[in-house]
Amino acid sequence: MTALPLASRARRAAFVSAMCAGLVAAATSLTACSGEDPDAGTNGVGKLSPAKIQAKADSAADAASAVRLSGTVVSKNHTYTLDMRLKGEGGTGSVTSKGQTFQLLRVGEELYLKAGSEFWTHDGGKGDGASADGTAAAKLDDKYVKVPQGDPAYQQLSGFTDKDELLAGMLTLHGELAKGDRGETGSVRSIKITGDEGAGGTLAVSLEGKPYPLRLERGGHAGTLKLTDWNRDFPLQEPGKNEMVDYGKQLPTS
Repeated sequence: MTALPLASRARRAAFVSAMCAGLVAAATSLTACSGEDPDAGTNGVGKLSPAKIQAKADSAADAASAVRLSGTVVSKNHTYTLDMRLKGEGGTGSVTSKGQTFQLLRVGEELYLKAGSEFWTHDGGKGDGASADGTAAAKLDDKYVKVPQGDPAYQQLSGFTDKDELLAGMLTLHGELAKGDRGETGSVRSIKITGDEGAGGTLAVSLEGKPYPLRLERGGHAGTLKLTDWNRDFPLQEPGKNEMVDYGKQLPTS
């Protein structure tokens, strides 16, 4: 009469023991997971101080052969929308400002500007944009115009095509640096560093491969930029004669 109850009790005891062991193992696993290194499998820059992360990002950007820079920049109360591809020999892409879009192309020291006729006749009513008479504007429409190096516009416009100059001016964070959250920028694992708790800018830096800058939120609501296509080369050549107009020693100005 007692054999079955004893066997039943033994089976129950074994089941409870196994269940408890499973719960302990699960708890141990959860503890291990919660203690995992958040930088496991990364390039390791997340373990560095924010100043060293900034330095690593700057070095990676300097050493890269090419980059695509897109987004908005606010400077002197003007908003510029950029989509530029840059490398050491020059750059190409588009800039939009005050509702007007123009193309820039720089090959070495030679800078070219291409825009529609509306761009050349537009002065905003304030004398602050390029202007030309209708005949000249028609000739310049959708043609590359060589920007003379002595023209006042050369320095300003060439800055949009200069990789080193543009990145040096954009990527610097201001104020006390701090590390922000880890996450993803696009599909790339990244870590953020901030200047002055974000008021001086926020920079997302890749945790995969080279620590390239991936996204910049400029301080003072001065624009947001994406940095992509690092080291992806692109063709860069001067326009053909049928694509270009030589306007002379100075562009039309208002």
